[in-house]
Amino acid sequence: MKRLSIFVSGNGTNLQRIAEYFANKPNVEIVNVVCNNPKAYSIERAKNLGIPLRMITRQEFNSPEFTEEMASLKLDLIVLAGFLWKIPVNLIQAYPKKIVNIHPALLPKYGGKGFYGEHVHEAVVAAKETHSGITIHYVNEIYDNGEIILQAHVALDEKETPDSLAAKIHQLEQAYFPVAIEQVLFRR
Repeated sequence: MKRLSIFVSGNGTNLQRIAEYFANKPNVEIVNVVCNNPKAYSIERAKNLGIPLRMITRQEFNSPEFTEEMASLKLDLIVLAGFLWKIPVNLIQAYPKKIVNIHPALLPKYGGKGFYGEHVHEAVVAAKETHSGITIHYVNEIYDNGEIILQAHVALDEKETPDSLAAKIHQLEQAYFPVAIEQVLFRR
């Protein structure tokens, strides 16, 4: 049985998709959802999915006790699904190549602190890029700098807007993220 935790900060559409993808796979269990935003719709999604929820403050998140708490869950993987805080070094060291993130651009472009969600799409459109996509990668000590697991591309139209690009990126996330998670889980 592979055990994973999903960290969220926002709406939780990737959480929903991942949970649905693994619902009929008895060899994978989503142990909990960790959320740092008390206003996130992800909280409702976790409740509706019947997944235990762990709300976290920044102080708790950066503490050695939180790393110990996560270690006690005997996780195979931590999945960042729209989680916006930088992962503390002690957690990265406790889970080397066992924390994955999805980024809404083709890294190394449009990555790093401040590049998330609509900020990424606005920058891509403003730069008149012809392609964008998603990057699923391992997490290391530097924002959006870990080893790339998978990238998927989409073409931009001449009249692309940040909103239309966001919709295209969302489709890629929904299609590829759960599959990539499964591949990482069973590659070990």
